[in-house]
Amino acid sequence: MNMARFLDALSRVPEELTIHIIMVLISMAVAIAISLPLGVLLTRPRFRKLGALVMNILNIFQAFPGMAIIALTMPVLGMGLKPAIGALVVQALLPIARNTIAGLYGVDPNTKEAAQGMGMPERKVLFEVELPLAMPVILAGIRTSAVYVVSVGTLAAYIGGGGLGDIIVAGLNMLWAEFIIVGAGFGALLAIAFDRGLSYLERKFTPPGFIVTE
Repeated sequence: MNMARFLDALSRVPEELTIHIIMVLISMAVAIAISLPLGVLLTRPRFRKLGALVMNILNIFQAFPGMAIIALTMPVLGMGLKPAIGALVVQALLPIARNTIAGLYGVDPNTKEAAQGMGMPERKVLFEVELPLAMPVILAGIRTSAVYVVSVGTLAAYIGGGGLGDIIVAGLNMLWAEFIIVGAGFGALLAIAFDRGLSYLERKFTPPGFIVTE
């Protein structure tokens, strides 16, 4: 291993890691803002018939390779961080929406009936009963999306989006293993950090007696 190259790669990590984290956080925030209300909407009686159609569309988006999604966003958003974030948002939608629906459907109907029997309006039942009980399942979906977005985010380097992918691509272009190891290594550490952090929140929001899967 060439120590000079290794140190050069390490010197680039703070800037690229910051860009990567910002890219992931923005993508996840937008994906949550879309998927969570969408999942709630599709569990309401008036919109349940649309559930299968919407989930099939999201499944198709998820089936596209990350690089293909990034390439498809380029004609609309151009080069740089914007198309990368757009592609990552599309890739992150399915697990959050799916787990939101599953979590809400998993709430005991008797619990909802008891809340309604106490005079709680439907909106209050949703926000004070259904969503809190479904939160562990919803967080599991967010956790899955976050880890996926961290890994796919390395492809943003191919369209000038920056991030840890820049270090990896530089290593591939120059055949420098040191750059590849540093870029991929910090990408893996970042994915683990997001996974562990969201796992902690998942356990924290899990009511006593529920089982959280690792």
